[in-house]
Amino acid sequence: MVADDTVFVTGASQGLGREIAIAFADAGANVALAARSDGIDETAQLIDAPDRTLAVETDVTDSDSVADAIDETVATFGGLDCLVNNAGIAGPTAPIEETEDGEWLETLDVNVVGIARTTREAAPHLRDGADGSIINISSIGGKRPYANRTPYAASKMGVIGLTRALAAEFGDDGVTVNAICPGPVEGDRIRTVFEKQAEEAGVPVEAVEGEVLETLMIDELVPPEEVAELAVHLADSDSRHVTGQDINVSSGGAWY
Repeated sequence: MVADDTVFVTGASQGLGREIAIAFADAGANVALAARSDGIDETAQLIDAPDRTLAVETDVTDSDSVADAIDETVATFGGLDCLVNNAGIAGPTAPIEETEDGEWLETLDVNVVGIARTTREAAPHLRDGADGSIINISSIGGKRPYANRTPYAASKMGVIGLTRALAAEFGDDGVTVNAICPGPVEGDRIRTVFEKQAEEAGVPVEAVEGEVLETLMIDELVPPEEVAELAVHLADSDSRHVTGQDINVSSGGAWY
């Protein structure tokens, strides 16, 4: 059970991070809502449990910001049981020749190093608790990459490697570490990606979406609630022997 656990969710201001935070709150957990934008306040209002939510402004590219947010969470709720590293960006949509160093560095900094920073600050608290867990949000884009998304693909494959290494580091302390690899998830973010890909290819957005759906065994975008429920399951005590895994929720868009 995750009831009464404390969970720190990055990127909780919108989209998948918001759904994950809501799912944990619905399961009875205390939830720290971490993100750069004031959307975390809206997420807190949607949860409507002031005694079990903490909206804490956090920039995963800033070590001091992350440290302060973790400290505030522990001071508020008395500990930390689960870390969900969801914060991420899409990066550029362009052929490799048209990408710039700054775009590469920003994508890797948010999507990979941001997880490392947050995990580093959370580590002592997770190790000190009982049955801790870390859940990293990767993507099937790191397993079955799309053209013109090289920084994103590299970063999301990096998340999988980082997850496996962390699972080995934390195992002796009873902390599980897993990655979830969503396929194209319903919402504004995937629509923006489709629009950029359509613009790059000079085709209608509907053509891009149709082409993506054709690669899936179930030709539907992934409901964010299904990803959120898997995150809660991985943090549950019933999943204590699931660690070092990268689990697809992709409508059949990846098979390993």
